[in-house]
Amino acid sequence: MATPSEEFWERHYRRADPGWGTRPNAVLADTVPALCPVPGTALDLGCGHGGDARWLASLGWRVTAVDVSATALARLAEAAAADGLADRVTPERHDLAHTFPEGVFDLVAASYFHTPLDLPRERVLRRAAAAVAPGGLLLITDHASVAPWSWNADENPAFPTPQETAAALALPPTWHPERLEAPQRTATGPNGQKAVVTDNVIALRRPTA
Repeated sequence: MATPSEEFWERHYRRADPGWGTRPNAVLADTVPALCPVPGTALDLGCGHGGDARWLASLGWRVTAVDVSATALARLAEAAAADGLADRVTPERHDLAHTFPEGVFDLVAASYFHTPLDLPRERVLRRAAAAVAPGGLLLITDHASVAPWSWNADENPAFPTPQETAAALALPPTWHPERLEAPQRTATGPNGQKAVVTDNVIALRRPTA
C-alpha cells in the first residue's frame, strides 16, 4: 500500500511537465565546483526529474538519485540513458520517512527538501549527515521564501535560518561550515514565471578523522 508521500508526489509528477526540473539548481551548480572539485560518489535526496543528478554525472560523479515518485525516477533513468550517463546514475525509490539508501558518499545533497505532508525532516537530514564520507560535504538547499507558483499557500511562513538548520542537526563541533548563507536569486517557475526568491544554503564538511 502506497504511503501518503508516495501518493502525493506520484500525482505531482504525473501532472508535471517532464522537462521541469531537468536543469541543475543554481546553488548546487555554484557550490560543487568550488567545494568539491574532484568528482566522487554523490547522493541526491529528492531528485525529482534529476537535473542535479544528471549534471553531477556529466562532471564525472557517480550518483545515487533518490525519490519517492516512480514516475520521476523513470523519467530520470530515460534521460540519463539518452545522455549516455546511465552507468553513472543509479535511481532508487525511497520514502525517506521509512527507508534510506545504503552506503557513504563524498557529497550528500538535499535540494529543496520540503513537503506539505508530515515528514521527520530533521531525522532524515541527520541520517543524510551520517551518510557523508570522511572529508565529504553535506549540502542542504532550502527555500527561504515562497515563490508565487509554490504549493505552500501560507502567506506568512516561518523559515529557519541556515544557522538554525545547521544547529538542529546536532553534529559534532568538528564539522566545518563551508557556507551558511541566504542569497537571493531570480527563479523561473513551471510556466516561465519569474520571481526573486531567497535560498538558505547549508554546506557542512565532515572531518577526515
